[in-house]
Amino acid sequence: MTGKMRSALAVVVAIAALAVGYYASQIRGRDAIDIRPLAAASIPDLEGKPRSLSEWRGRVLVVNFWATWCPPCLKEIPEFMRMQEKLGPRGLQFVGIAADQPDKVREFAAKYRINYPILLGEMDIIGIASQAGNRAGGLPFTVILDRKGKWVASESGALDENKVMALVEPLL
Repeated sequence: MTGKMRSALAVVVAIAALAVGYYASQIRGRDAIDIRPLAAASIPDLEGKPRSLSEWRGRVLVVNFWATWCPPCLKEIPEFMRMQEKLGPRGLQFVGIAADQPDKVREFAAKYRINYPILLGEMDIIGIASQAGNRAGGLPFTVILDRKGKWVASESGALDENKVMALVEPLL
């Protein structure tokens, strides 16, 4: 390879690296995660009592946005219940935030005896979920926080036990 070819190749590689770096910085800026609104939110539980995620500080939190009409949401709930029972003593806490009608959520939670707190976010919670990383606005959507309340991960779509374990095991 001649000197001119090496110089041209170096220029092309440098331009490509700059373009990739710029593109990556734009994606990072656009996808910034802000859990402050979620952490500060006061959301009623099934009895209407206002609750805040700060109640569970000191525990690894798996905050799951879901709805009774969402098939993937309903598929993951039994697995979450098993993990809550198994890993709760080690410091894991699931919290469900329903983007649904309160009466339907209460009926569903009672029927299936959900063993972790369910909060009634109704449809207005979608904006808070978006700031926490749910840009598409779909359900289910899950946010994982460490014991200090710091964001660890946001996951769109249904999660299975293996995926949750991979995310939370190092935090327990």
